[in-house]
Amino acid sequence: MGEVIFREAVRADLPAVLDLLADDMLGRTRDVGEVDATYEKAFADITADPRNQLVVGETDGEVVGCMQLTYIPGLGRHGAERLLVEAVRIRSDQRGRGLGRQMMTWAIEQARQHGCGLVQLTTDKARHDAHRFYLGLGFVASHEGMKLSL
Repeated sequence: MGEVIFREAVRADLPAVLDLLADDMLGRTRDVGEVDATYEKAFADITADPRNQLVVGETDGEVVGCMQLTYIPGLGRHGAERLLVEAVRIRSDQRGRGLGRQMMTWAIEQARQHGCGLVQLTTDKARHDAHRFYLGLGFVASHEGMKLSL
């Protein structure tokens, strides 16, 4: 495996990103790997928003990971901006090789360079391996998150 390069996703990456989202214990029940108009619109909306980045990890010309970064301004914490990290995925045949750690370390560095005071994320309660992973990176399970599906 070659060096991992992290970069902003381009439209040609969309099928690989959708495959990553579906290649997951929860994603396979809610995401499909086929590009349709809904995914096209979502991709266009993300890439058009300067506070959002869809990032891919690429090695040897193949997309092996993805995540979405959203910079959120706020008044709390003395006006500190925060980075929200979502949709973190590593291709199943590449897991356990340190790619997730590299990707999250890269995201944390992006937050520092952007002047953020906090990096936050949510992870489903069923993702026990992910919980251990994030705790190992220094994240603290300090809040109880809630969602309302519409």
